[in-house]
Amino acid sequence: MNGTQCARKLARRSKSALLVAALAVLLVQTLIVWNFSSLDSTGGDREARSREKREDRGGGANKAGGEPPRRGLRRKDDPPLGKASARHKLQSIYQSHHPEEKLRLDSNNNENSVPKDFDTIDSNSNLAAQAQRQRVPAANARRKLDKAQAQGLLEKSANEILKFPPVQLRAAGHGHNQTSVHKPHPQEPTVPVRAKLSSRDAQLPHSKKSAGLLQPGLELSKNPLQCEISGKEAISALSRAKGRECRQQIVEVYCKHKQRLLMPEKVPRYCPIEGKANTNVQWDEDPSDAASAEPVRIAFVLVVHGRASRQFQRLFKAIYHTSHYYYIHVDQRSNYLHREVLSLASHYPNVRVTPWRMATIWGGASLLTMYLRSMEDLLKMTDWFWDFFINLSAADYPIRTSKQLVSFLSKHRSRNFIKSHGRDNARFIRKQGLDRLFYECDTHMWRLGDRKIPEGIGVDGGSDWFLLNRPFVDYVVNSKDDLVSSMKRFYTYTLLPAESFFHTVLENSAHCETMVDNNLRLTNWNRKLGCKCQYKHIVDWCGCSPNDFKPSDLQRFQQASRPTFFARKFEASVSQEIISQLDSYLFGAYAPDTPGLQAYWENIFEQETDGLASLSDSMLSHVHAFARMGLSRASRSLQGHPSDNTCRYVAMSHPVSVHLYFLADRFQGYLVRHVATNRASTQLESLETWVTPRDHFSLVSPPHPTNRLTHIQVGTDWDPKERLFRNWGGLLGPKDEPVAVQRWSRGQSNLTATIVWIDPTNVIAATYDILVDASAEVTHYRPPLTPPLRPGLWTLRVLHHWNLLGQTSFVVAPLEFRRQQPIQQEDAVRLHGGPASNSYMEQSFHGLNPVLRLPVSLGAVEEAEANAGLTGAPLHRWLDRLLAGHWSASDVCSMGPSACPVMQRCHLSVWSSASPDPKSELTPPREDGSIR
Repeated sequence: MNGTQCARKLARRSKSALLVAALAVLLVQTLIVWNFSSLDSTGGDREARSREKREDRGGGANKAGGEPPRRGLRRKDDPPLGKASARHKLQSIYQSHHPEEKLRLDSNNNENSVPKDFDTIDSNSNLAAQAQRQRVPAANARRKLDKAQAQGLLEKSANEILKFPPVQLRAAGHGHNQTSVHKPHPQEPTVPVRAKLSSRDAQLPHSKKSAGLLQPGLELSKNPLQCEISGKEAISALSRAKGRECRQQIVEVYCKHKQRLLMPEKVPRYCPIEGKANTNVQWDEDPSDAASAEPVRIAFVLVVHGRASRQFQRLFKAIYHTSHYYYIHVDQRSNYLHREVLSLASHYPNVRVTPWRMATIWGGASLLTMYLRSMEDLLKMTDWFWDFFINLSAADYPIRTSKQLVSFLSKHRSRNFIKSHGRDNARFIRKQGLDRLFYECDTHMWRLGDRKIPEGIGVDGGSDWFLLNRPFVDYVVNSKDDLVSSMKRFYTYTLLPAESFFHTVLENSAHCETMVDNNLRLTNWNRKLGCKCQYKHIVDWCGCSPNDFKPSDLQRFQQASRPTFFARKFEASVSQEIISQLDSYLFGAYAPDTPGLQAYWENIFEQETDGLASLSDSMLSHVHAFARMGLSRASRSLQGHPSDNTCRYVAMSHPVSVHLYFLADRFQGYLVRHVATNRASTQLESLETWVTPRDHFSLVSPPHPTNRLTHIQVGTDWDPKERLFRNWGGLLGPKDEPVAVQRWSRGQSNLTATIVWIDPTNVIAATYDILVDASAEVTHYRPPLTPPLRPGLWTLRVLHHWNLLGQTSFVVAPLEFRRQQPIQQEDAVRLHGGPASNSYMEQSFHGLNPVLRLPVSLGAVEEAEANAGLTGAPLHRWLDRLLAGHWSASDVCSMGPSACPVMQRCHLSVWSSASPDPKSELTPPREDGSIR
């Protein structure tokens, strides 16, 4: 009897113990899932915050002043909104939607990154939003799905990963209405992976052409060893990496690091002095000393990318001299610029273009690889006798003449000019991420975990723009000592290695006493605007970027107290005027009647070098419509008999090129070059059409004296640093994610503004509130609208206490093409029919229609449904009709002889990209060896 009772008690206790154990396991799993999206593994970083990748393209967070736009329907116990008018009862019922914001990762580096304690986020942008409450179960469900996918991927062996196509995994925390919650948990996820590891120590991969230098990528070894991926950062990287080879390389790097085979643990120091050399060089007090010295010769390494060929040509003209050498690397993805640079180099014997090209990314190890390889090439050029290595980008410009630079360097030819961080070294290492393991593949810097700084040396760093003398360059490239070889291994797996490698080697080598803590540059840092975490789509870290100089900065160049010869950044599409001012200051002004003096052209598409696939369906549809506008203008310019067809054209094929056109630092529109057939002669002609945008912003009339609103604009690719849209003119399609930007004058007090988005059928797509600080100048926000957006004329209104302040209209254009082919009806109906159930958001704002006096128009709904199925010529007419209200063809010209008697030649049209541009045109050197 007693035995039976004991057995029952024991059974009950066993069941209780099993239940407790099961609950404990469930809790651990929940915490693991909860933390999976975090990229930080250290305790001090658990509060670090991540942001949606799409925000890097211009959405940003929400409001100016530290509070987010308010969302959802107001509860009864919610406090009243501001001092709203009592006569509008619906204001206390309907409240604006706001998607929950995700916390940001606020890591830092000296030159380019956001510090974790960065607390001066621009109050005039909308990037100071705080995290909001959310529906946790939905977020957890998404995280569990991601975790399950990642587990499934990681449980495959390395062979399986390489055998099957890449798994498309969504990075944790990328949903709209989701906040990443970071909580400590007892253990990290551990997933076994069979990694292909060699038994030898990890050595830096070498190439036949560049022995001893850093090389991107990792050779796959043949002897697999067991390795457990136990770091959440590595697991996160594997879940997000798309390429099979990249995933395999991540596994190998992580496992070699875990087995302490990846990088050195101790490095020798060869500097004969303790600490850092503190050499200070001032402006030359006695010019005669420099005049008596033999002039140095400089090797300029120009690292360029993008499409601003004319700005690059102005830089080249300003620094060119026959005594110096110019080695140019063009990014692998910039084919148009590469073609232009090759043409430039063919005219000058002391200019060469690298026979190899790399796709360098911000913060990537590939940038250091590119520099080291360029240095090696320069050392092997036996016909180039240079003394200094200087790196420049297309965004640099000289603020002193080359003659002044040569005079200065000739006096200090034994020095190396490099800018250090100038702060506590331990803090610099933490902020720079030097104590973290990174690896570059798939044009992304993946963060894989923590690491230790090698013992025995002092790690230094700062700016990645420098002037190095030839002996030190030769040492860095050709030395086989333990310091150089170990540092090359260490910086292969380092974020922003070019900002630290040369500093660290110089400070710890026998060349340490040649270091001057000045890179002879002036950089336009404005961290309040420049630190927007804008590089999260290419690196697992937050980054900062310098701002562009403006005309008001000219005095800064003239008043520099320390030796300074270059400045950055300059961007002609933002301000060409400051470049012209510097040009005039250094070399003298152009004659006032110089053609194109205030004009700037920048190519954004060239069919020959880019291919049609480089254009989005929306952009391709727009430029085709713009070309038709030009042909319509040409036909309207007929003179004579109505049956005269000499100026009537039919468009042929796709546009040939597209340029941006600016005048006096203002965007003037697009220049679309296209081929057309003249109906009278059937000959092919190359025409260029200039289309200009029309602004439809309007303030309430009469304007209220307290109304601070000055402008409203809608577009994509918002740049919070320069406060402009990179999608010039706001070309929008059904699948785009538009951003609304409001500009304000400064006031005496804060105000709360309500933003309302209205689609072509009077459906309220979104509404939200923003708090505008008294000092705010710009606010912006991208509502998470469910695609596709209904094509047609949209309206955006800004209200205060439900009273209209101002409004604007913008076009969401239908797509004429789908994957570069004419759109088919099935795709047209799907992409042009608007979102399912007319719901752009999770909640409906239909109840606000009476408040905003928006009647539901059955005719507009029927018209939208009919237009959704249009293809071919009817679709073209609909697209042209929509754009005609917001764009106009200002002029059209012919690149060659024309059958149209009133058609002007493009080289005679001041607006055309074919018109003269002397400030950017290159000429043979003068007798003194310079061009400018």
